[in-house]
Amino acid sequence: MLSVRAEECLRGLRNPAVSPFAPPGHTVEEVPVDVVLPCLNEAAALPWILTRMPSGYRPIVVDNGSNDGSGAVARERGAKVVDVSTPGYGAACHAGILAASSAIVCVMDADATLDPADLPRLVDPVLAGRADLVLGRRRATGPGAFPLHARAGNAALALMLRRRGVRALHDVSPMRAANRAQLLGLHIKDRGFGYPLELIIRAAAAGLRIAERDVPYRPRVGRSKVTGTWSGTMRTVRDMRRVLNA
Repeated sequence: MLSVRAEECLRGLRNPAVSPFAPPGHTVEEVPVDVVLPCLNEAAALPWILTRMPSGYRPIVVDNGSNDGSGAVARERGAKVVDVSTPGYGAACHAGILAASSAIVCVMDADATLDPADLPRLVDPVLAGRADLVLGRRRATGPGAFPLHARAGNAALALMLRRRGVRALHDVSPMRAANRAQLLGLHIKDRGFGYPLELIIRAAAAGLRIAERDVPYRPRVGRSKVTGTWSGTMRTVRDMRRVLNA
């Protein structure tokens, strides 16, 4: 005898218009999705990002100490803005997920390297009950989109994760969709750049179904805080090494 949850998931597989996350009588298209956008000085990129949100996707811009008016730009365009004084990528992600109210939540960078219009590719498998966490596997659209040293570091991390049993993973991606309750239940501790790595490790350990979907990756607007500076690269390496050694 199947559980109620299993029956709901099977219904979603048989009929893509039905989702275990949709209230009775509602379709997948009517399920709201909150999109967390960790933000530090992204005023130039935010206008494009916010105009690219699919219908039903609600942006939450988490301002992590910007001094370029990013928060004001986001508010002027109707986005919810959460101000977070604690520095760190993980701190911004966590605050945004806490501020979200949808059953499924997305996280993505706010620098225009990724297109919000691609988010349904990640959300659909979660909505249908086929995956619990879906990562956007970045595919560079041209020169400068994904620097060689960043690509090599990312590949090395993904290999380490596969050796730990996280199968079919190729990208420790900044674009992801997941069940919000399950994310919070992972109790991720890192508040720096190690956050996405710890998320994947804990998700795999908890038995969550992890999947990937290809997404285009573009040159960012402005300078990267991670791969664009040596200090950013070193902070990322330090945070991720700490997670791997925990």
